Amino acid sequence: MKRIATKLALTAALIVSAAFGARAQYYQIASQLSSLISPALSGSMNYKGYVEVSGLAGLGENRANFVGISTSQGFRYSSWFFMGVGLGVDMAVVRGEVDGKPDGGYPPYFDHSSSKTRAMIPVFTDFRFNIGGEKGPSAYIDIKTGATWLMGSSYLTLQHSRLSGATQFYLKPSIGVRMPVSKTNPKQAFNVGLTYQLVTSNSNYYRWNSDAVTLNALGLSIAYEW
Repeated sequence: MKRIATKLALTAALIVSAAFGARAQYYQIASQLSSLISPALSGSMNYKGYVEVSGLAGLGENRANFVGISTSQGFRYSSWFFMGVGLGVDMAVVRGEVDGKPDGGYPPYFDHSSSKTRAMIPVFTDFRFNIGGEKGPSAYIDIKTGATWLMGSSYLTLQHSRLSGATQFYLKPSIGVRMPVSKTNPKQAFNVGLTYQLVTSNSNYYRWNSDAVTLNALGLSIAYEW
């Protein structure tokens, strides 16, 4: 009986101590959470926004030119690092012959029509790294990564394939120069950069018995930040 009573007492002590420990841990988590939320509500986390326009020329066998506009909204966590989320609209334009014919010649795929001009909607996370001071011209590296989709049910006709309406992987890195509007207001600036864009997935239609289609493009982007 003494052994059973001792075990029960030890078990009760462990439960009580665990309860107090969990309570203390929850209190600590709640305190840290409030300390993170408060700066965001008060505006002291240094909110930043970007609007960017870009023009990109297609590269490779299957290619499309892109003209797009996007916006990124987020916070600057230090003088050199920004992270946010973004949304854009890209107009993809395919020029030239398709499999030796000016207008292609593919039959409809699963009752989907196709076109050499289609709009796409990219949704992405934006990471930006500034190199140099904020009050004068400096360099930056920007990386957008996420997904993009064709608008509507039609597919994008390429030189030897079709881009379907499935989810496409989206990557858009840039490197360039940041130029503040003025020394008195360095948070507002223009960004001019060299930009590469990758769009790809395995859910497309390729001429030669493969469903992997990759679009590469290179060009310029101009952004305004505030």
